[in-house]
Amino acid sequence: MADFLLELLSEEIPARMQKGARAELEKLFRREMDAAGVTVGDLTVWSTPRRLALIARDLPGATEAVREEAKGPPEGAPDQAVDGFCRKNGVTRDQLEVRDVKGRNTYFAVIEKAGRETSDLLSQAIPTIIRDFSWPKSMRWGDASLSTESLRWVRPLSGIVAILGEELVECEVDGIASGYATLGHRFHCPGEITIGSVADYAEKLRAAHVIVDHQERQEAVRLGAKAAAEKAGLNLVEDEGLVVENAGLTEWPVPLLGRFEEEFLDVPPEVIQLTARVNQKYFVCEDADGKLANAFVCTANIDAEDTAVVVDGNRKVLAARLSDARFFWELDQKKTLAEHAEGLERITFHEKLGTVADKVERVAKLARWLCEEGIVKGDPDLAEQAARLCKADLVTEMVGEFPELQGLMGGYYAAKEGLDPKVSNAIRDHYKPVGQGDDVPTAPVTVAVSLADKLDTLRSFFSIDEKPTGSKDPFALRRAALGIIRILQDNQLRMSAGEGDILEFFADRLKVQQREAGVRHDLIDAVFALGGEDDLVRLLARVHALQAFVETEDGANLLAGYKRASNILKKEEFEPTELSHSPEPAEQALIEKLQFLESAADGAIANEDFHFAMELLASLRAPIDRFFEDVIVNAEEKDVRAARLTLLSRFRDAVHRVADFSRIEG
Repeated sequence: MADFLLELLSEEIPARMQKGARAELEKLFRREMDAAGVTVGDLTVWSTPRRLALIARDLPGATEAVREEAKGPPEGAPDQAVDGFCRKNGVTRDQLEVRDVKGRNTYFAVIEKAGRETSDLLSQAIPTIIRDFSWPKSMRWGDASLSTESLRWVRPLSGIVAILGEELVECEVDGIASGYATLGHRFHCPGEITIGSVADYAEKLRAAHVIVDHQERQEAVRLGAKAAAEKAGLNLVEDEGLVVENAGLTEWPVPLLGRFEEEFLDVPPEVIQLTARVNQKYFVCEDADGKLANAFVCTANIDAEDTAVVVDGNRKVLAARLSDARFFWELDQKKTLAEHAEGLERITFHEKLGTVADKVERVAKLARWLCEEGIVKGDPDLAEQAARLCKADLVTEMVGEFPELQGLMGGYYAAKEGLDPKVSNAIRDHYKPVGQGDDVPTAPVTVAVSLADKLDTLRSFFSIDEKPTGSKDPFALRRAALGIIRILQDNQLRMSAGEGDILEFFADRLKVQQREAGVRHDLIDAVFALGGEDDLVRLLARVHALQAFVETEDGANLLAGYKRASNILKKEEFEPTELSHSPEPAEQALIEKLQFLESAADGAIANEDFHFAMELLASLRAPIDRFFEDVIVNAEEKDVRAARLTLLSRFRDAVHRVADFSRIEG
């Protein structure tokens, strides 16, 4: 058994591609080893900006000899079929064996495969892995790039280290031969380093200022950035995405804190953070009061003697970016939001649905209607005003530079303009909730605009038959539907979810959302199947009450009784009839319970007291159990049987007042 090391050295690999590259290297290595019959356990795969490394431990020295058999055509089959079978399995006709298979002589090929040295298998596998490697973007280089058959890699591949135990695995790809030599840090240790085996790989690179383990570099960035901020009496604004990206940009990460001019703090903090993050990959800091401080943390790739020079260089670059942001901020305020909104007529929302200005007009009317109808308890005038301005920032310079800030910048500009805070807040938050973890608006004016915007999007695209299909949802209609559901649910708003296709679409989204929340999809089906229920708040209240009920012993037993009654009714044909015989005690008990429940359940449901409705259902458990124990449903007397089947039908209908139990699994 021996450990294997493979390192692929290249020019800088983009940070965003490194995670996928690690997965691709592991996948291809396992594929090649599986095909060669080599058992592979856990793999370690690392990445830095300049290298991918794979470590496979305890590989066998050689594969074992194997004997494989393949069943072929029967004796007497056409020569073409027999010859094809031979070619496929690499044997000749005289090597075939004939065996009896169910009374018929059949050809078998027996293939003996000798064991092979693992080093030989790796020599063949490495070039295949490199040539089959899939990158989001790749390139050819040098004279060989004139041919389309030349090697492609994310950046020019410059070296291959391949060592099994302490022995070199010899291979070559496009003139690049494997060896023991790799390179250390580009600045601290630019010369070659000789690797002896897996055992000394990581430590020799560490001595050459390369931390090859990407997770270790991430921790160095994470802790180093936090420590740099705390040393200055500040709190780091944590950003795990930046941690990963900075670790992917450096081989020897050194977080450093710098300061920018306080005058830039007049710009909204989100703009500063986004400028620092997107353009420079810097963290930002907050003071003890939670306000953005004029400080940033950059991650150097060198252990510099004079860190002040490094920090100052980064400060100058950031200052230039912040100057641009401040220019946009001041320029946008020279127009009112209403003036900016005039530019929406030049932006097409959809060729069949008009411009963004047309959409805004629809949203404004709908937001006012939601308030006037009392669905949302907000001021209709403020809701309409906010809706007419909610997309205005799409034509501002700031949102043109940072599309992620749409809505947010409109809120800032509205506040600067002196508009009602309810309006500015609605503009700021009307896109919410965007994702599963996003806040749900609760301020009435904001709710009206957010709901109107999403309802219009859904209704508009359904009207032109642009519905999601399979995994395709180019207009994010599923997200819009989930947003509507969460707004209605969290604010307990009572309104119809729609009808036809839209209602079915909401039902599907509701199942997804509730399944993630631990609610069974069959219970949602059971309530939807009753029909006439398009109020999502009421529907969910019924579903949650139903789930609590079916998880009880009474619920499980009542479901079993319902299934039994339904199965009997499916098999039997009968004319509904009144009871004409003297009822047995079990029949009488069920009759009395149904008489009470039929009226009481309707009242409970009308009052939306679904938990009480479930309690009423629970009271049916004992009489239906006793009925099945004591009463013969299929009595010999035709009128008695019909009456008892009618009673079971009443029982089924009574249960259906709450939910269609036939849709419930179990």
